Amino acid sequence: MAHGDAPQGRRNDGAFHQFVKKPKSPIVHSTKDNLQVLYEDNHIVAVNKRSGDVVQGSGTGEASLCEVVAQYVAQKYNKPGKAYIGTVHRLDRPVSGVILYARTSKAHKRLSSMFRHREMQKTYWAVVKPAPPKSEGHVINHLVKNDKLNKSFAHEKPADDRKECELMYELKGKSDHYAFVEVLPKTGRHHQIRATMAQLGCPIKGDVKYGARRTNDNASIHLHARRIDFIHPVKRETISILAPPPDDVLWDAFVSMERGMR
Repeated sequence: MAHGDAPQGRRNDGAFHQFVKKPKSPIVHSTKDNLQVLYEDNHIVAVNKRSGDVVQGSGTGEASLCEVVAQYVAQKYNKPGKAYIGTVHRLDRPVSGVILYARTSKAHKRLSSMFRHREMQKTYWAVVKPAPPKSEGHVINHLVKNDKLNKSFAHEKPADDRKECELMYELKGKSDHYAFVEVLPKTGRHHQIRATMAQLGCPIKGDVKYGARRTNDNASIHLHARRIDFIHPVKRETISILAPPPDDVLWDAFVSMERGMR
């Protein structure tokens, strides 16, 4: 951890943070009243995860995003008791962006299968420093997870304890100090984008676990699940869901850059 203001103590992306020194900016969590719903129907609901949200229960008493979505659905549709919400994929706690939940067991089963068979295309945005060595790349790594550190280490060669990780990236532009990168993962490994960017020598802003020099003031990292494209598990229609990034000068610059490319 760097510069004294980094989070210390127990750290498990998806678990509780204990801070020796509190973050400089407040950590905002989603509630049933401020939930950013991007898409919903009778089968699925997609929300824009805040960087402070934990996707599933951490055993600390802190409400998970799954529970918040269930509360939102129960309130909106006047459902007695607890609404069914199934978690089909995850985002690391300090990461923001689009995440899908199932509203029925049938949709849950089918969405889970689609993720397993790589029938979903996710697009991530990352703010890194410095810029990656090439303007675009197709990277295949072999990751080994250290459970004690909750960290993955990237290796070029396979081994029995390593899982193959594949992604493509493209440099979209630069600011005075940072580079804007779009990432398309092909696999769903633990911390795969964070570990790969670090291996390329361009860690994600705020991600001190993977080599960034400083934490972000609100304990987030500048990695955002920007978009997800898939075939609806019941309607069989093509669905594309776009998640606005957090309110931030660098993210605003990325959005403006994307608009200028259209």
